[in-house]
Amino acid sequence: MPIKVIPKSEQASGQFNGGAILEKKPIGFPQDGGKQRPYSNLFYWAHAWTDNGSLIGEHPHQGFEIMSFVLSGDIEHYDSKNNDWKKLDTGDVQIIRSGNGITHAEKMNAGSSMFQIWFDPDLNKTLGKPATYDDYNSESFPVTETDNMKVKTFKGEGAPIEMDAEGVVIKEICLVQGKYNLELESNTVYSYFIIDGESKVGDHQLQKGDFFMVNETDTLSIEATESSRIFCIESPLKLSYKTYSEMRFAH
Repeated sequence: MPIKVIPKSEQASGQFNGGAILEKKPIGFPQDGGKQRPYSNLFYWAHAWTDNGSLIGEHPHQGFEIMSFVLSGDIEHYDSKNNDWKKLDTGDVQIIRSGNGITHAEKMNAGSSMFQIWFDPDLNKTLGKPATYDDYNSESFPVTETDNMKVKTFKGEGAPIEMDAEGVVIKEICLVQGKYNLELESNTVYSYFIIDGESKVGDHQLQKGDFFMVNETDTLSIEATESSRIFCIESPLKLSYKTYSEMRFAH
């Protein structure tokens, strides 16, 4: 079972406004450093947090689908499509399908943390579409509970989020202390981030902030050495189109 672990200490780092907002990036931009380049339709993944709050000023996007997941606290968002500020609370999710262009700004309020994740949805198609934008309330996502495991589905069966990026499933998995066998698809890449707690996968002891990837296997054995909250993105091992990274960095 191929497992690649990128501990928090080895992820790319970032900051805004003199460190008012701090970031760790399991998948960073080329100039960020860090070990992991884009793969499948995952282009960028940042975990951001702030103690006192700060503003990321208005800036443009095109083509990519940009998703924000509020992990704690609350954030505010402005974009040129709605021309208004919107508040997102803990558990809420936002998607910007940036299409042929949109500008936006983000305000992280004191004590908040979030993921911002970029997906590559075939830019040859999306760059010709008008930008669209949706907010989703935390309570709109289905939750299932079985065998001491609670799964919240953000994108996938029964979930409301719609994306152009193909084959994406996004879940949050909460485990009580114990051992679990998760069924996987061998043609899928599974990307995991430990939001809270500690878990062991194979010989790897994983802590809060660590990231790991699994593919080409049908089972993941995981031991939650303490209650754990794990974020998971499923994406195709092979896509039906060339990604921006493949086009941009092809030799």
